Amino acid sequence: MDIYDLSSAAYKKARRRYLKTTKNRNEDLDAEWTPFRAAEKKYKARFPPPDLSHVLDLTSVTYDAETLASGRGFYCNGVEIRLLETNESMSSGVGKAFTVPRVPGLVILPSFVSPQDQRRLVRWALRDHARHPNETNLDAHYILPEEGLWNAHLSSDPPLVRTRACTPELSNTKSGNSGPRQLVSNTPTDPANFQSMLHSPKPLPAPSPTVSPASPTTLISKLRWANIGWSYHWGSKQYDFTKGKGHVDNEIGAICKRAVSSVDWEEVFGQSDEEGWSDEHWRNWHETYEPDAGIVNYYQIKDTLMAHVDRSEVCATSPLVSISLGNAAIFLIGGLTRDVEPTVILLRSGDVVIMSGPACRRAYHGVPRILEDTLPEHFSLKLDGEGLSSWTSYELYMRTTRININVRQVFPKGFDPGLQVEN
Repeated sequence: MDIYDLSSAAYKKARRRYLKTTKNRNEDLDAEWTPFRAAEKKYKARFPPPDLSHVLDLTSVTYDAETLASGRGFYCNGVEIRLLETNESMSSGVGKAFTVPRVPGLVILPSFVSPQDQRRLVRWALRDHARHPNETNLDAHYILPEEGLWNAHLSSDPPLVRTRACTPELSNTKSGNSGPRQLVSNTPTDPANFQSMLHSPKPLPAPSPTVSPASPTTLISKLRWANIGWSYHWGSKQYDFTKGKGHVDNEIGAICKRAVSSVDWEEVFGQSDEEGWSDEHWRNWHETYEPDAGIVNYYQIKDTLMAHVDRSEVCATSPLVSISLGNAAIFLIGGLTRDVEPTVILLRSGDVVIMSGPACRRAYHGVPRILEDTLPEHFSLKLDGEGLSSWTSYELYMRTTRININVRQVFPKGFDPGLQVEN
């Protein structure tokens, strides 16, 4: 990347901007940051460019047979990791799985998704999923084309997409306040408080009065998320079950189940005395794991996902499966507070991360940086049985994009939410 070349224009531009923006900054500001915040700032910074030598990159990790046979952990870039036994028939990729002992329940499967499957998932995420009835971040403000934003973007001379604020008869009713989204620290959902959260107000977001009609091509670059399964209400950080359960794509569900089934969970939790399991337990995941909600995130190069905790699922320990596609990203995962220094992991296209268990599912995590110019070569090559011309538009989009598909289980198997909704 040019930013690491001290003689490059990109490096000099970043340095000038850094000196200008920090000229009057309080020198003691850094001392107030928590360890997680310090890591976010470090890897988000455009200058100086972050040193990636201490980032855990499991795609390139090496280990010897003696270490593996001993069952001991070994270190990669200063982080202890363990190689797990896997059911390699469950993977379309390299068939390896690693756990990070300092984050109990965190499992990483490098290159779990094959290049062909990665491209198929990109098509699905853009062409098939980011459209009605699956809600996106743009639906609150625009009346999106029925055929989907991506398909309209590919068509010749599509009409401008109308705004909701300028179309009163199609605008949201009973909307919440307009303006920036407020920060919400939500109470963790559990079986005891589920009914009160079920009936708490979840107003629709107000359409922005300032946005203008725009072309599908303009809006594609503003697409940031699309809902999977149960509808997530961003304003309250709770699920809005009144909307009913959306469809979970069969292939996405199958990949997630395959990832969970490929792991020997006895190796991960067998020696653990960790509290917080309730009635749900890892020994039964091959029978009870059933993904029913999630989000597809569409990151552009300068986008970030700041530190947060997933507290909305009644099933607080079941695996959350995250699939990376496109450009690589820096992933941070810490502990139950921001005072825990996070583990820094490089996630490449095709990698799968599983967050499971009481500690890991409630751990602070985030993505402070997408790494430019890290799109794998297989996104620009013609693959067997696929016409290159039909892929070109996807490849152009993915040059500056990372897509993340993360899926989780809202309800433990056997839990009766008492919902009068249609599936």
